[in-house]
Amino acid sequence: MAAVPKCRRSHREARLRRTHWHAHMPPAMECPHCREPKLPHRVCPNCGYYNGMEIVATKEKKK
Repeated sequence: MAAVPKCRRSHREARLRRTHWHAHMPPAMECPHCREPKLPHRVCPNCGYYNGMEIVATKEKKK
């Protein structure tokens, strides 16, 4: 026996079921080095530090 639906869902029911399929914003955390927001478990895009070590060298901003 195949898994076949007994009745077809209406367009409204299908749309109501799909209302919760939306993307969520990933949680941002504060970089301990520069205090800028960053994604967890990733190198900080602002200062280039991860886990207390400089991983990516960043260019200094000229004033």
